[in-house]
Amino acid sequence: MRERANEVTARLAKEYPGSAKDLCALDHDGPFQLLVATILSAQTTDERVNMVTPGLFAAYPAPEALAAAPLEDLEERIRSTGFFRSKAKALKGMAEALVTRFGGDVPSAMEDLVTLPGVGRKTANVVRSVDMDLPGLPVDTHVGRLARRLGLTKQTDPDKVELELDVLVPEPERGTLSLRLILHGRRVCKARFTLCDECVLVDICPSAYLFVRPVPARRRSVGSGHAQ
Repeated sequence: MRERANEVTARLAKEYPGSAKDLCALDHDGPFQLLVATILSAQTTDERVNMVTPGLFAAYPAPEALAAAPLEDLEERIRSTGFFRSKAKALKGMAEALVTRFGGDVPSAMEDLVTLPGVGRKTANVVRSVDMDLPGLPVDTHVGRLARRLGLTKQTDPDKVELELDVLVPEPERGTLSLRLILHGRRVCKARFTLCDECVLVDICPSAYLFVRPVPARRRSVGSGHAQ
C-alpha cells in the first residue's frame, strides 16, 4: 500500500504541478483570509467563495474588524454561500477568539486551531499546509472518495482517513497531495462516474473502470417498425 501511495503521489505531482499555494483554489492573502475563506467554502463552491470574499475582506480586513462586525451585515455579505447565519456566527466567533486568545494572530498548532469556532481538522489542515508550510492533509469528500477507490484506506470518517494517509504519505507531501486529489476528483475521478481512459493512475488503481458512465443503449426511433 505504501508503494502505491508513493506512486500516486509522484504521478499526481507531474499531472498537477505546483506548491500548495499554487494549487489552492481559494483566493486569499495570508492565514487569516484563508481561514475565513475555508469556513465559507462549506457546502458551496470555491468560485462562489471567491466572489464573496473581496468585499468581505475590504470591509473587515483583520480579526479585530471582523470580531466587531454587526452580525446582520456579515450575514448579508455571505448570504450567497449558503448556511449564511451559521457561517456568520462562526466567522465572528472565530475572529473574537483570535483577538482575545491569540492576540489577533492565527495559531499554527492543530490543538489551538480546532478550538476556534467553525474550525475542524480539515480547515485547520488547509491553513497549516497552504499558508504555514506545516504538515496537514485535509480530507474532503474528493480526498476520501479517491483514497478509498485507490485502495489506500477503507475508512469513511474523514479524521480516520487522514490518520491512515498520514502513515503512508511523507509530511512535506501531505498538503499538496490533498489538493491534487481534489483536482483529480473534480476533473477525472468524479463522484458519479470516472474517466478512467484519461487517468494517469488507471494501471495502479484497484477500482479502474468500476465507476465509468454506462453508454446508453440507442433508443429505437418511434415508428421504426414495418407498418401492419
